[in-house]
Amino acid sequence: MLRLLGILVTVLFAIAAAILVWPQFFHLEGTFPIAQLIASRALVIGGFLVVALLALLMLIARPLRGFAASLLIVALLGAGATAAVGAVRGIGSESLPAKTDQALRVLTWNTNGAAVPAEKIAQVVEEQDVDIVALPETSEKVGERIAILMREAGNPMWVHNVNIRPDVVNGPQAWQTTILISAKLGEYSVITSSRDGSSNTGSVPSVVAMPVDGSGPTIVAVHAVAPRRDAMSRWQSDLAWIADQCPAGDFILAGDFNATLDHLAPFGVDGGTVGRCRDAASSTGNGMLGTWPATLPALVGAPIDHIMSSDGWRATGSQVLEDAGGSDHRALVAQLEPAAR
Repeated sequence: MLRLLGILVTVLFAIAAAILVWPQFFHLEGTFPIAQLIASRALVIGGFLVVALLALLMLIARPLRGFAASLLIVALLGAGATAAVGAVRGIGSESLPAKTDQALRVLTWNTNGAAVPAEKIAQVVEEQDVDIVALPETSEKVGERIAILMREAGNPMWVHNVNIRPDVVNGPQAWQTTILISAKLGEYSVITSSRDGSSNTGSVPSVVAMPVDGSGPTIVAVHAVAPRRDAMSRWQSDLAWIADQCPAGDFILAGDFNATLDHLAPFGVDGGTVGRCRDAASSTGNGMLGTWPATLPALVGAPIDHIMSSDGWRATGSQVLEDAGGSDHRALVAQLEPAAR
């Protein structure tokens, strides 16, 4: 009886391990609680190693050796497979290449409301020579202050903002998303459906900005709702909406997707990560570095902030900035070059 119980537990553990290693195969990456468990590949590896350690200890007891050996093998295989996936996505690239004349630098930073002062954001934008800045949870007032500082630094930027509840004075800054675009890229305008909410992410807003003269990429500052247990359907709806923002054409998406590459797997089209857009971090060696929470080491956190672009652009470098400036998210910056035709 105990032997049969051991076999059953081992089989169930093997199934659970397979789900955690590659949830997309089982179409479970968007379900509770799998979505939460797989947010950090490093923590999944840690969980497998804890089971492996316990199995090693159980090997001491002769009657449990067969059961313990089975658990040990499954745990080590799970840890190794998860580590292999992480290695393919990249565990860290510390610098960006030199910026060329055609390159664009894009930065996304969920500033957690007023946690990061405008002066700090402007400093990072200037130091990184950024052209496009996506700032979920950042007020229009902060965006305007950044623009003033950037103008004084010789790099004027247009400011655009969407507030889902402009009627509420001093409402939560999570209700706002701000985007700054270098004046060098020309004039941009936020589309009406972003402003009035008729087509947007549901609980927290995104911003779709298009070039006024039609020349240049459409830029989307993304903010999806977090996958809390009571918000899973809204989260899935937000991710589907985000995927729709990258059809064929010229698009750059940046922001807080509240989703890792595993969660986004069902939303790619024709080889894209989301819609037809491809993830910059994973293609440049930083796909495993977490942007949230900033209190954990980057390799342990969840990579839920992304910069993505359509096939007219090629990511040549990315960097997760260690100094979160007081936010619970780290900033992510990427360099995009026009793709060779």
